[in-house]
Amino acid sequence: MAAPAAKASPEVSRIVIENCAIATVDAQDTEYASGHVVVAGNRIESIGAGAAPAGLENVVRRVDGTGHLVTPGLINTHHHFYQWITRGLATDHNLFDWLVALYPTWARIDEQMVTAAARGSLAMMARGGVTTAMDHHYVFPEGSGDLSSAIIGAAKDMGVRFTLARGSMDRGASDGGLPPDFAVETLDGALAATEATVDAHHDASFDSMTQIAVAPCSPFSVSTELMRQGAELARRKGVRLHTHGSETVEEEKFCHELFGMGPTDYFESTGWLGADVWMAHCVHMNDSDIAAFARTGTGVAHCPSSNARLAAGIARVPDMLRAGVPVGLGVDGTASNESGELHTELRNALLINRLHPEHRERALNARQALRLGTFGGAQVLGRADQIGSLEAGKLADLVMWKVDGLGHSTIADPVTALVLGAAAPVTLSLVNGLPVVEDSHLTTVDEDTIARSARDEAQRLARVAAQPR
Repeated sequence: MAAPAAKASPEVSRIVIENCAIATVDAQDTEYASGHVVVAGNRIESIGAGAAPAGLENVVRRVDGTGHLVTPGLINTHHHFYQWITRGLATDHNLFDWLVALYPTWARIDEQMVTAAARGSLAMMARGGVTTAMDHHYVFPEGSGDLSSAIIGAAKDMGVRFTLARGSMDRGASDGGLPPDFAVETLDGALAATEATVDAHHDASFDSMTQIAVAPCSPFSVSTELMRQGAELARRKGVRLHTHGSETVEEEKFCHELFGMGPTDYFESTGWLGADVWMAHCVHMNDSDIAAFARTGTGVAHCPSSNARLAAGIARVPDMLRAGVPVGLGVDGTASNESGELHTELRNALLINRLHPEHRERALNARQALRLGTFGGAQVLGRADQIGSLEAGKLADLVMWKVDGLGHSTIADPVTALVLGAAAPVTLSLVNGLPVVEDSHLTTVDEDTIARSARDEAQRLARVAAQPR
């Protein structure tokens, strides 16, 4: 039975997709072996089995979805776009050694470099089915330009929905932190710049394309006062909070040595647990930590490839889900996940979590992995009533994956084909009802131009970083 139609005025342009398998990822995990989706303007008007309703007016496009699976658009919940121009470096390092190796280079970025890196990161994700992107940007070298506006502008040009987590660091090397002193901000400067970014760019509306979160970087690069006042700022402004948490055993040791408590207790002491908060990684969580996240509704951005690349460990995602913790997926920065893609994280989340000795083959299945990358991400970003599932009245962010080609044609179940098969080509991706990808190519930007620009800026950054400051 079709979901109830969301009423739209007759003059609204409609796109009709038919003859496709559909995984709605709604609360009942409703699926259709052959069904339809009707998009009216920027909303999903109707969805269900069989052909679309007869007599639809102002249909501007009909798409034959034979051989395809339609899903909600993928939602990325953790990333660092600027790292696109430092891929392939420090490939055999753990987190702290990797940061020490790369911070001197990252501290030399400027607006032109960040623009090119953001466009590269966004293009790679969007081409692979991401309709809502997120960037946690926390490196603001003095004199580097308006980096936040540059990142937001790149997302607008790409046509994807976007959350900028305006990061900050105020604990430089002279205060026991990892970044060079010239790459950090003052406490007052970070708070003022963050508030200005919220005021200039945050849109809280239902169909918002740009939202801002308050996002001090991590316990080992941020003062306790910046954590506390950052949380107060976010709640005063009505925006979400984001940071890194419990990523490595070294971080846990750092917190115990510096604060006399583990990361989760430290976060709670500074106001950083709550339904408006999500943390990246959360690899080293004990039962008490997971219970605290579940009790407070604190979300998690699970980044399986980055965690493996930096040898951080295996996050206890099945235990988090069982406890009721909201969990989404993240690419993380492309200096620790060189592919820069989120659709591969569906597969990696399933496979890596099955390596956990307590969960093994029962850790995650294909549909749970798809939910992490869609509705789970929407929960984590605070937008579950707008995106993350295909339901009448929700925003028209969806992806049509080709699953009848060489890489998938012998896998009978289309969701299994998407998650465990080779990376599925994207035939069509809609964001807000508008095409961003057609036949595996971006419609809004030129991929070759983006690639050349990012290469040139990566080479320029390498030259700049080699010069004495």
